Amino acid sequence: MRTDRWAKSMGRISRIGSVAIASSIKENQQQPCITCTTFNILAPIYKRIDHEDPSCRESDYRAFWLARNHTILDWLLQESSSIICLQEFWVGNEELVNLYEKRLGDAGYVSFKLGRTNNRGDGLLIAVQRDYFNILNYKELHFNDCGDRVAQLLHVELAFPCSQGQNSDIRQEILIVNTHLLFPHDSSLSLVRLHQVYKILQYVESYQEDFQLKPMPIMLCGDWNGSKRGYVYKFLRSQGFESSYDTAHHYTDADAHKWVSHRNHRGNICAVDFIWLLNPDKYRKLLKASWSEAVFSMFKSLLRRASLTESDAFAFLKADNEDCITYSGFCEALRQLNLFGHCYGLSIEETKDLWVQSDIDGNGVLDYKEFQQIWNSTSLEQRDDKNEEPDNGSNDAQEQTIGFSVKNAVLFPPEVEKGRWPEDYSLSDHARLTVVFSPIRVSRSQMIC
Repeated sequence: MRTDRWAKSMGRISRIGSVAIASSIKENQQQPCITCTTFNILAPIYKRIDHEDPSCRESDYRAFWLARNHTILDWLLQESSSIICLQEFWVGNEELVNLYEKRLGDAGYVSFKLGRTNNRGDGLLIAVQRDYFNILNYKELHFNDCGDRVAQLLHVELAFPCSQGQNSDIRQEILIVNTHLLFPHDSSLSLVRLHQVYKILQYVESYQEDFQLKPMPIMLCGDWNGSKRGYVYKFLRSQGFESSYDTAHHYTDADAHKWVSHRNHRGNICAVDFIWLLNPDKYRKLLKASWSEAVFSMFKSLLRRASLTESDAFAFLKADNEDCITYSGFCEALRQLNLFGHCYGLSIEETKDLWVQSDIDGNGVLDYKEFQQIWNSTSLEQRDDKNEEPDNGSNDAQEQTIGFSVKNAVLFPPEVEKGRWPEDYSLSDHARLTVVFSPIRVSRSQMIC
């Protein structure tokens, strides 16, 4: 039976350091779980093999990159996750591409690859088990920004029915996204990375509207190149997404130091690899409202970094000999903060949207009281997560559907779960994250302002 096969495949995950994941499956024999793995496998064109010679890369030594990628595949196939999302996949090397397609295909996976738009050589790969999913659609998103980053969207349906109670079974659809955001080489790229996530969420929202889809679980997987302290994390949280690893381990947004998943080329360790989950029962802010809130949060942070108080910031924004802020003064301030006026900054339309939201009385200028609304508004750092939860009292009147609960999550190597990076780990400069999800019955939510 498929359920038995599922339980056996899940049991393999215990070999990477968590008996708890295998045991969590046994609790759900009647309702099979699915697993999802995300892993930045470090493209050979980026892997340095001689610290004294930065130009010496693994890609120049076939035996090295071939052996390492065979080992990566050994681990992935041993885990046998239902969903696999890889970043820094070397799409520019035909031999390596054929290797992954052959071994994944032989193991029962359907895979899709996507290279970055600058033809640098690396990209993404997403693979799902044929026996577990029916593939409904596959889409590619090109950001066409300074990072030449891309994203994949896979629309699938579970191949087995999910029990909804009352002897009623339904087919469950899922949207899965795989991406790799730009590395923040300096603070000026924070807006670019925020833009990338905004484009992903806009695309997902448009896709659902275009195909008239009902709310369904959304999983965002990948290397987000930003920690729990960053704008991207807070932006996604404002949209109701939960970090699956933190949910499994009961960590809060403040627990940024508990775990790591990457040691970058500067030697710093941080948590950047996430599998985000948004269930259909989550009440969500309007996307544009969350976006504006995130930009204003960045705007305030830059002003505070310059040691500007509220009154100093108002003086910085308003024109000389004026007691209010004009639109031109607003744009000039954004330009000086490097948020506007260049090809990867805020667009004219986005800037106008921010202005309209700030100009509460619509008289074309911002007085001090309106400015205070920006300065003192509830920021992403202060938002109350309770606002994301549905009103349980109204669930009975809402349409029921299937979502997912996070049963467990494991990072490998295990040292990273304690906030340490093992010196003898050479498979990648990222940890591998695997999450176990169990279907649950939830009520559909509505979008809220």
